[in-house]
Amino acid sequence: MTSDDIRRTYIEFFEERDHKRLTSASLIPAELDPSALLTIAGMHPLKQYFLGREQPPHPRITTCQKTVRTPDIDIVGTTTRHLTFFEMLGNFSFGDYFKRDAVRYAWELSREGFAFRAQDIWITVFAGDDELGLGPDEEAIEAWLEVGVPRERIVECPRSENFWQVGPTGPCGPCSELYLDRGVQFGKPEDLPGEENERFLEYWNLVFMQFDQNPEGVLTPLPAKNIDTGLGLNRLAAILQDKPSVFETDQFAPLIALGEELSARRYGQDFDTDKALRVLADHSRAMTFLVADGVVPSNEDRGYVLRRIMRRAIQHGRSLALEPGFLSQYAARVTELMGAEYPELYQQRDAVRKWLESEEEGFGRTLEQGLRRLDELIERARESGAEGISGADAFQLHDTYGFPIDLTLEIVSSRGLGVDEEGFEALMEGQRTRARAAATTGRGGERLRDRALALADASGFATDFVGYETTERDTTVGAVSGEDGHLLVKLVESPFYPTGGGQIADSGYLECAEGDCLARVQDVVRLGDDQVIAVAPERGELRSGERVWARVDRGARHATECNHTATHLLHAALRRLLGQHVHQAGSYVGPDKLRFDFTHGHALTAEELGELEDEVNRWILESHPVRALTTTLQEARSLGAMALFGEKYGDVVRMVEVGDGSFSRELCGGTHVRFTSEIGVFKLLSETSSAANVRRIEALTGPAAVSIMRHHDRALAQAAARLRVTPERVPEAAEELRDRARELERAARRGITENGAVDLDQLASSAVETAGARVLVAAVQVRDATALLELADRLKAKLGDAAIVLGSAGPERVDLIASVAPSLVERGLRAGEIVKLAARAVGGGGGGRDTLARAGGRDPAKLPDAIDAAREAIEAALGS
Repeated sequence: MTSDDIRRTYIEFFEERDHKRLTSASLIPAELDPSALLTIAGMHPLKQYFLGREQPPHPRITTCQKTVRTPDIDIVGTTTRHLTFFEMLGNFSFGDYFKRDAVRYAWELSREGFAFRAQDIWITVFAGDDELGLGPDEEAIEAWLEVGVPRERIVECPRSENFWQVGPTGPCGPCSELYLDRGVQFGKPEDLPGEENERFLEYWNLVFMQFDQNPEGVLTPLPAKNIDTGLGLNRLAAILQDKPSVFETDQFAPLIALGEELSARRYGQDFDTDKALRVLADHSRAMTFLVADGVVPSNEDRGYVLRRIMRRAIQHGRSLALEPGFLSQYAARVTELMGAEYPELYQQRDAVRKWLESEEEGFGRTLEQGLRRLDELIERARESGAEGISGADAFQLHDTYGFPIDLTLEIVSSRGLGVDEEGFEALMEGQRTRARAAATTGRGGERLRDRALALADASGFATDFVGYETTERDTTVGAVSGEDGHLLVKLVESPFYPTGGGQIADSGYLECAEGDCLARVQDVVRLGDDQVIAVAPERGELRSGERVWARVDRGARHATECNHTATHLLHAALRRLLGQHVHQAGSYVGPDKLRFDFTHGHALTAEELGELEDEVNRWILESHPVRALTTTLQEARSLGAMALFGEKYGDVVRMVEVGDGSFSRELCGGTHVRFTSEIGVFKLLSETSSAANVRRIEALTGPAAVSIMRHHDRALAQAAARLRVTPERVPEAAEELRDRARELERAARRGITENGAVDLDQLASSAVETAGARVLVAAVQVRDATALLELADRLKAKLGDAAIVLGSAGPERVDLIASVAPSLVERGLRAGEIVKLAARAVGGGGGGRDTLARAGGRDPAKLPDAIDAAREAIEAALGS
C-alpha cells in the first residue's frame, strides 16, 4: 500500500461515515493563535472549533494535515522514525460522537482498511493523574472491550504517555493509542506498549478532548465533548510496506536515492552516511513545504526554525561533499513526489528555489568562518587539557558568527569533547531577558479579547456586520459588560469594521435613539465572524435592549480604505518588479499610513523604489474599479488570487479585485475604495529591514501624502536658502559638503600618536552628525581584532548613543567592527547588516547582533572601500 493509498483509504473511510474533508491548513498558524510558531498537530488549525469559539463547517471532519515539529531535531537521522515534517491523518468530532464510536471506527479501519490481525493490535489508555484530579479512563477501557480487545492487551499508562495537549494551555484530554505488535523477535517477552522498545509500534492516537487547560494544571470542561485523532501517515507506511524505517518508504526512498546519486555514497554503508542521507531527505521536505507556505529564513520565530532546518541540512550535505546547489535539487524531487497532493509546491517552486539557493550560498560563507573558529577553539581546548569549549565561546559562535548551537554540539562531540551547555543557555537566557525587557507586551490586548469572548459567549448571538454596505445603522444593544470604567458592547447589527487582516478597527460613536447617551468607539474586537465593541461613555448610560444609532467616522474609514487598496497595489507592483517570491509578511493599515512587510532578501535600490512608486501611481490615475466578490476558495485560487499565509479561510471567501484582476486579486475581508482614483496619490516614506529576508515599506496616500510632499518642498527650499543655491543645485552642494567632511575624516584617520597608539580624543572628534545621529566611521591601525574591539568600547563610552564602524588592516587580513546604540537600532540601523556590507568590499564576511558585530576580510588594500560602504549603509538606513 503506497502512501497515497493510505491517505486515500483513510479519508474515504471517514467520508463514507459522514465526515467532511478539509484540505490541509498552512504550516503558518492562523493569526489568532499565538500559542505555536508552526502547525504542530492535525487538530491545531481546528482549535477554535474545539474551544467552541467558532462553528465548524460540519460536526464531523477528516483531514490530512501537513505538520512540522522540531523538539527532536537533534536525533532526526539517528532513529528509524523521527521526522521534522510529516503528514497527520485525523478524524474529528465536535460534540457529535465520543469514545465508543471513535474506538469502533479505529478498530474497523485497522482491521478492514489496513488488514491488521486482531491479535497484533494492543491498546494503551490513561491511568489517571492525582495532580489533575482524574482517575483511570474506564469508559475507554469498556469501549475497547466491546469491540473485542482482550483486557490483557489494554495497558494503562501515566499522564506523560496518555494525556494529550497541544501546548501548555489549550484543549486537552486523555488519549488511547493503538500499537502493532511486531513480534518477540523485535524485543523481549516482557515488553509492553508505551515503553521504549522496537517491538511495539504506535500508529494511531485517539484523543478524547474534554477539557481546556488554562492556566497550566487547571482543567475546565469544554462546551462539548470532542474527538481528535492522529495517525502518522509515514509511520503507518513503514508498517504496511514492511520497511525497517520510514526512510525506506515510497515518499523517502527517491530522496535517499538522490543523495546517493549526488554523493556517490551508498545508503547502508556506514552510520554517518545513513544519518546524513536521512537528515537531507527529511529536512528537504520540511524546508520545501515551509517556504511554499510563506516562511522565509531569518533569526526570529518561525524563520529561525526554518533556518535551523536548512543549515543542519547544508552541514550534512557538506559532510557528504555534495556540490553547491543540492538543496534546490532536493526541493525539486520533493515537489515531484508530493506536488499532486499539495499543489502549492508547484505554485511556489520559484520562490522555494530562490530562498534555498540564497540560504545555501549565505550559510556556506558562515560555515567556513564558524568552522575555522570552532577548529581553533577545539585545538585550544585539547592543548590546555580542557574537557571541551566554554559556554561563552559557544555563545560567540552562535551570536557573532551565526553558527547554530546544535552544529557546535554535533561537531565538538564528534571530536571527543563537550560543550558547557549550561553556560551557553545562561547567556542565551540573558539575551532573551534583554529582548523581552525591550519589547512591548500585549497583555492589555489579551485581557480585552478574553473579556470580549466572555461577553460573546454569554450573549448567545452573533453580531451581523453590515459595514461593507453602510457606515451608519439604527440597531440594538444586545449585551453590555462593564469593568473598571471600561465598557464592552455587543450590537445586533454593526457597521464597525473589527481589527483584522492588518486593518485597524473603525472609530465612531454609539448614540441612543432618545439622544440621552453617547459613547465613543475605541476598539472593535474580532471573534471569528463575530465582534464586540469597546467604548468610552461620554454621556449617559448604555443599557442592554436599548436602540442606538451606530455611526462610523467616515473620514477615518475612507482614509483607511485608501491605504488598504494602495497596499494591494503595492503588493502587486512589488511582485511585478522583484519577482513572484515576494509575499506579504505583515501589514498595518490605518487612516494615518500604511506599512507593508514583504519577503525579499536585500534592500531595494533608489531606481527600484522610483519604479515602484510610479507603477502604483499609474494604476491610481487610471481609475480602475475595485470590486469585492464572494466566491469559493477553489474558484478564487484558480483565478490566481493571493492568499495571506497563515490566514484561515472557509469554503466561501471574499476576493478583492482591482480592474480586470490581471494585476491584483487578493483574498481580503477589509474595506476598500470603489475606484483607485479615490486614493489620489501614493508616496513612499521609507524602505527598511524588518527582519532577516523581510523588508518593510511605509507610505502615505491622499491628503497625508500631499502634506508630506509639501513639507519636503519647504525643507528643500530651506536647504537651498542655507546653502545659497537654487533648489535644483541642493544635491550638488550637499555632495560638496560631504566631500569636505570626508577629507576631515581622512585627516582624523591619521590621528595616531608618535608611539603608535590611537589618539582617542582626536578620533572621537571626527564623529559627524548624520540624520540626527552621531556617526564615526574610520580606518585605524591597531595590533589585532581584540584591540579593535577595545577601541570601539572606549569610543562608545566617549560618544554615547552613536554608530561606530572601525577597520584595521594587517599584512594579510582586515578586521572590522560595528557598534550601534540601541536607540539607533530602533531607527532601523543594524550592526550585523553594516559589517556584512563592509566585509564584502574586502573579500570577507561576518555578522553578529544588531548592536555589535564583527567581520574580517582578505584584501587589506580595499579597506577604504569597506569604510565607504559602511558609511553609505549607515546614511541609507538613517534616511540621510
